[in-house]
Amino acid sequence: MLCSTALTVYFASHSIRAVVVTTLASWLLLQVAYFASVLFLIWRSDWASRDGRMAEHFGKEVGSQPPDHEEVTNGSADLPHRMLAISLLLP
Repeated sequence: MLCSTALTVYFASHSIRAVVVTTLASWLLLQVAYFASVLFLIWRSDWASRDGRMAEHFGKEVGSQPPDHEEVTNGSADLPHRMLAISLLLP
């Protein structure tokens, strides 16, 4: 990409100075985009692992189906304990 940018600028302007400035600006833009994409991948990986840890903590699989109606009515007695557990996980 840098070579094609340099050749295009040189044939358009016939200026070595413009080629150097444009190539350096393109190089800097590529570096910033690469750094931002690495940060994004790290952030996304952190969220995926956090979801996995939360599912593992509560004994559920990620992407599992919602519980049946009978499970909800039978497990409603221990709802305050679940609420306490969830509130302790929040910062």
